[in-house]
Amino acid sequence: MTHIGIIGGGGISDTHARAILEIDGTEIAAFVGYNQEKVAQLADRYGATAYPNLVSFLNHKPMDLVVIGSPSALHAEQGIAAARCGLHVLVEKPLDVTAERAAALIKECECAGVKLGVCFQDRFAPNVVRLKELIDDRRLGKPILVSGRVKWYRPPEYYRDSRWRGVPELDGGGALINQAIHTVDLLLFLMGDVRRVYAITATALHDIRSEDTVVATLEFENGALGTLEATTSVYPGYDRRIELTGSEGTIILEQDRIINVDLKTPITDLVVSGQENRNLSSSSPVVSDVSGHKKILEDFLWAIANDTAPRCDGREGLRSVALIEAIYESGNTGKAVDVSSSA
Repeated sequence: MTHIGIIGGGGISDTHARAILEIDGTEIAAFVGYNQEKVAQLADRYGATAYPNLVSFLNHKPMDLVVIGSPSALHAEQGIAAARCGLHVLVEKPLDVTAERAAALIKECECAGVKLGVCFQDRFAPNVVRLKELIDDRRLGKPILVSGRVKWYRPPEYYRDSRWRGVPELDGGGALINQAIHTVDLLLFLMGDVRRVYAITATALHDIRSEDTVVATLEFENGALGTLEATTSVYPGYDRRIELTGSEGTIILEQDRIINVDLKTPITDLVVSGQENRNLSSSSPVVSDVSGHKKILEDFLWAIANDTAPRCDGREGLRSVALIEAIYESGNTGKAVDVSSSA
C-alpha cells in the first residue's frame, strides 16, 4: 500500500484525492494547508488525518509521497521540506514561480534520492501522444509555424475570493503562469526548446496586480516561429487550440484532441475527433474529469516502483518555468529575451 499526503486545501487537492481513489494500492494518509476548515473537510471526506502545520504533517507515519497543490510560490519550499524527510514529491504545475527556486527543488530531490514529478497531465492525452509520435517521425516535415491559443475567461470573483490568485508573490503572475502553462508545456513537449521571446502583457479586465492577457512571439531552436496568446479576459472562454505547420502540412489540436489534419501524404490510421464537447476549463477552474491526473499519478508510482524517471520530471517541469520567466521579463522590459539566459 502506498500512503500519500496532500498539501493544499483547495479544489486541485480534491482533484488529486479523487484521482488517488481510482488507483488500487493507494491510500490518502493526510492533508495540510493554509485554510484549516477546508483541510478538515477534505480529511473527513477521504478518511485522512488533518494537520495544522507542515512539520507535523511531514512526520505522519506511514507516508511515502506528497502531492503539492498549494499556491505556486510555495511549491519549492514545501517540496524541499518533503524531500529532506525522504518523501517523493509530485507537484501541481508550475514547479515553482522562478527557475532558480525550481532548480533548487530539483537539486534537493536528487540529493535526497527521491522522485520529483510535475502535473502536466495533458502529455498523457492519447491524441497528444500520437501527435508527438508524428512530429518525431518527421511527418510534419521541417517545422515552420506554431500557434498556441488559450482564450479563457474567469469572472471577477475568481480572483476576488482568493488570497493568492493573481498575486505575484504567491501565484507568480496571472493568466500565463496559471492557466496557459499547460499550453506552454505542450509547445515545448511537441516542438522543442524556445531560443528567444518577445512579449506584451496587460491587465485588461481584472482588478489584479498580474497580467490577465499576454501575446508572445516565440523563436524555437528548430527554426520555427510561433505565437502564444494567453488570457482569462475573453468572455465566455474558448477551447485551447494548438496549430502546428511544417513543410509537409498542418495539424490542429483542440481540447487535447486532433481536430484537423492537412498533410501532403495522408495518414490513413489517424482518427480525427469532432468538436462536439467543449472544454469546461475555458470558463471554470473546476476539474470534472480526473483521468489525466490519474495517469500522472500512475506514471509517478511506476517511476517509484521501478526506479525510473517520471514522464514529466523536475527537469522537464523547469523548461516551462524558464520560458514563462523570459516572457514576463520581455513584457516588463519591452525587449526580446534569450530564454537560456533567464533560466
